[in-house]
Amino acid sequence: MGIRLGDNQYGKAEVRLVHVDRQTDVHRIKDVNVTSQLRGDLEDVHTVGDNAKCLPTDTQKNTVYAKAREWGGVGAVEDFALRLARHFVDEHEYVHGARQEIEEYSWERIVTSDGPHGHSFVRNGAETRTTVVTKDGNREWVVSGFTGLTVLKSTGSEFHGYPKTRYTTLPETTDRILATDVTARWRYVGTDHDFDKAYASIRALCLEAFANTHSLALQQTLFQMGSAVLEAHPEVAEIRFSMPNKHHFLVDLSPFGLDNPNEVFFAADRPYGKIEAVVERDDAPEPGDAWKTVPGFV
Repeated sequence: MGIRLGDNQYGKAEVRLVHVDRQTDVHRIKDVNVTSQLRGDLEDVHTVGDNAKCLPTDTQKNTVYAKAREWGGVGAVEDFALRLARHFVDEHEYVHGARQEIEEYSWERIVTSDGPHGHSFVRNGAETRTTVVTKDGNREWVVSGFTGLTVLKSTGSEFHGYPKTRYTTLPETTDRILATDVTARWRYVGTDHDFDKAYASIRALCLEAFANTHSLALQQTLFQMGSAVLEAHPEVAEIRFSMPNKHHFLVDLSPFGLDNPNEVFFAADRPYGKIEAVVERDDAPEPGDAWKTVPGFV
């Protein structure tokens, strides 16, 4: 029986970096979590422990911090990830590919009686912005998105007409709460984009479609969200969603002599439905290795 080394990568995970832009008295903060992984000529380090072509993970960590200073900050996380990937591949002949994954955490200025404060912030409880950049030789892919975008609509959602079996207990409804935590990731065509502008627009389109779609199923809402993004952004080839159905069940108040006209609900955290799908262009370019190193369905 022959034994050989298969696909592999290595690097430094979860490098926490906070960059403060102090160019004016009104500071700006970038709070990110960077995971850097490299691929290349790594046969010897695995098989005989020869480290001659193994750039230390500590060096990768230090590079993240140093480049944030050399490049004058982080900027759009997609651009920062692309520059890191290009640095590792272009500067080290034994590195053939790089994967740079970044999460960005949002901060808002604390509002005082005098207006937004110049250097005091409160952590925004909204979604986490994400990007995964993969570089393989001269080929580059960018997959961006967000996770933890929690949304709820108190009406405008129905669910009925589904198959019934002897195990079915869920009652049909023409008026329910629809709530979910949206995880979305989309694949860009090319790398020359205004990523910050695109992110803000895609987020807004998803929220608008969620709000305006009279939903007959969470799947329908998901598809409308994805369609809105693709119609407005030709630079996006596809968008993938993972959306748990955060169930809200009407509480039976009849034992207490009370009615409940869709006002009092029990918010169940588990078990929950989990809806996942890809919305894509039928003429989208092939993804190559874009999704290969993106964890999970999305």
